[in-house]
Amino acid sequence: MNWQAYLKGFQSWLRLEKSLSPNSVQAYIHDIEKLLQFLEYKKWSRTPQTISYNDLKEFVRWISELGMTASSQARIISGLKSFYKYLLMEDVVSAAPTDLLESPKLKRQLPDVLSVEEIDKLIAAIDLSKPEGMRNKAILETMFSCGLRVSEVVGLQISHIFFSEEFVKVTGKGNKERLVPVGAAAVKAIRLYMDSIRVHLEIKPGNTDILFLNRRGSKMSRVMIFLIIKKLAKDIGLKKSISPHTFRHSFATALVEGGADLRAVQQMLGHESITTTEIYTHLDREYLRETLIQFHPRA
Repeated sequence: MNWQAYLKGFQSWLRLEKSLSPNSVQAYIHDIEKLLQFLEYKKWSRTPQTISYNDLKEFVRWISELGMTASSQARIISGLKSFYKYLLMEDVVSAAPTDLLESPKLKRQLPDVLSVEEIDKLIAAIDLSKPEGMRNKAILETMFSCGLRVSEVVGLQISHIFFSEEFVKVTGKGNKERLVPVGAAAVKAIRLYMDSIRVHLEIKPGNTDILFLNRRGSKMSRVMIFLIIKKLAKDIGLKKSISPHTFRHSFATALVEGGADLRAVQQMLGHESITTTEIYTHLDREYLRETLIQFHPRA
């Protein structure tokens, strides 16, 4: 059985058993294909059963010399470990050569965040005289109010908005659903958009329950939201490098700095592991340190 046959099985396992998105599945397959490129470069005849820990160490050294960042190397190693987990489950191999493979140490980057004042300026810069203005305001209010991923924003369904309870049901990574509170400002902006703009659109089939639509009545793309935010940042002269994800970071940071319970923040963000959410405690400590330096007489 050749590598391609195993890759096909791995692809099905990721999609059906792990419920990963097509983009995530493709990223995992791409990681294994990198290993195959290395084997071809070395002219080594290896199968998943015969490849060794030393072979994989050599592969990691190779991708490092190609100039791949530590985070890219870590992602590829994670992909290899998942592949061998699948092969173990299918009894293709009896041991995984990836068990002792270590990822490079990563320096956790603190993401750029926006203050409430900066978010207010971005929203105030929206031209509400244009049809898309009210929609864009509702999008920004929703992102900051709920801390949603951009994919969750574009996929948000009207039937999943509970206006009276002020909650939205969100479908996140791995098709996992969660309930997230939505603030009054976001609810007001959504209602205005629905009642004054969306109601007049000629909606394309299959998009009737999608909340945010483009002018052609279809679901918006993630790139479109990215461009909206970039333009607003330019309009107000904001020097920070921001994206839709910045609103998610800003949401989480505002909660943690306000003293919110980390488990509650984890649930609202839809993080599978608390360690992912803990980056915001580091950010909070950085904020406290800067405050000390700025205001303490002995600092």
